[in-house]
Amino acid sequence: MPQRSADAPEAVRHRQQPERPRGLAARAGRWLKAWSWLNLHLASGTQEWLRRHFTPAGQGVLAATFAAGLFGLDTRLTAAHQAFAFGLVLLAVAWLGTLVPLPKLRSHRRPPSRAAVGAPCRYKVEVANTDGRIARGLMLHERLPDPRPSRAAFLDTRAPVEATLNPFERLLGYPRWEWLVHQARRAEAPAPVQLPDLAPGSAAELTLALTPNQRGWLTLDALILGRVDPLGLMRRERVVAASARCLVLPKRYPIPQLRPPGRRRLQPGGIEQASSVGDAREFIGLRDYLPGDSPRHIHWAAWARCGEPVVKEYRDEFFSRQALVLDTCPAAGADPVRFETAVSAAASLIAPLGEQPNGPDGLLDLLLYAEGTRVLTAGRGLMSTAAMLEVLAAVEPQPAAAFAHLAETVTSRAARQSACLCVLLHWDDARRGLVARLRRSGLAVTVLLVDGQDDPAASGEDFIAVDARDPAPALARLSPDWSLHGDHRAA
Repeated sequence: MPQRSADAPEAVRHRQQPERPRGLAARAGRWLKAWSWLNLHLASGTQEWLRRHFTPAGQGVLAATFAAGLFGLDTRLTAAHQAFAFGLVLLAVAWLGTLVPLPKLRSHRRPPSRAAVGAPCRYKVEVANTDGRIARGLMLHERLPDPRPSRAAFLDTRAPVEATLNPFERLLGYPRWEWLVHQARRAEAPAPVQLPDLAPGSAAELTLALTPNQRGWLTLDALILGRVDPLGLMRRERVVAASARCLVLPKRYPIPQLRPPGRRRLQPGGIEQASSVGDAREFIGLRDYLPGDSPRHIHWAAWARCGEPVVKEYRDEFFSRQALVLDTCPAAGADPVRFETAVSAAASLIAPLGEQPNGPDGLLDLLLYAEGTRVLTAGRGLMSTAAMLEVLAAVEPQPAAAFAHLAETVTSRAARQSACLCVLLHWDDARRGLVARLRRSGLAVTVLLVDGQDDPAASGEDFIAVDARDPAPALARLSPDWSLHGDHRAA
């Protein structure tokens, strides 16, 4: 995890805690929401328990048996008690079928270290039969973590859809529950895979697949071995592999090949490398020692040969350096979709800018605020673009006040950059001032504004508007010089 900036103010370093409601009416409303959360939590837990222990046919038999028991209480008026008895017998026989123990299997899965949002993620699972009997009719599937929100999250979180609901719907909180469950469910539950019959001592390799729908760490709760009873009504399950996780990279959109504008700039001290101390300029040869030369530049082997002190001589380097600035500081109450779209847009631009920006001499700087201003550089043996994507996979929204720290860092590095591409969440005085300062310094600046066409403060400004719900068209229309083909900028 990135370290927090030591000079960041308390308002930036610590998230503001939700304000507790005051007054009798507010406390009563909070109590009703807590009561609603308890009911939704129990109902969802019961539904998950039924899904794990009963097949769809078994759930139908269970529901029919329960209904027949209610209508068949008076055996003189209806024959529903007969259907109740028949359903009860079916469920009892199915339960007896689940008592047969599962065979002993040894499994080993190889989950991928990385996946991508919206792309199928396939991985191998090796299963070996260590039991003395043939393993038949078995299935494997992954169990994902429980997505149900906690009580505190349910009470203190406001879903974007609640703005269009009436007070009664907001009080019950079911739309908020559905939204929180959707946010916590990072992938859809994969379908079970049928395991072939395994003789004692034999093994098989299966391919499991799931499709992540959110970036970040995806946890695979457990690998489950299961079998359905002979009637096909109930299941017996056992955990055969512990939890694992993989990092899901942000969703990326097609981007045309780019030729960033700007010229090569002088890089005082050369390229920063974490493993070096002092200047890292290009070495060009040796010369005699002069008073004032740094002792770190002494070439000891040459001094031993000639008997006179000799130092290494360097020259400053000029090369192309592009900056990609990601705004991670949304305004209070902003739609979370905007933030995710901005991260995906930045992730889509990293490969075109970082892998072939200006040949082997090009560098790409990714600047963002993540509990402290971070500057990540790719190219010329430094960080890879894949490592940058891993950072974007875990980035979270930051306080709005933190943008000032990011803007200060971006401005201080403007003299080194050849061009700058900013992915901004909205258009206010702070962001307008940052872009104006960069352009006054002679830097070629292109702005991608997420949902900029809906921002009244951005009227008349020069930027590329990106639709938060469908950013692909705007990104696909980027021309090689970072502009748009046609007249698609803000009016």
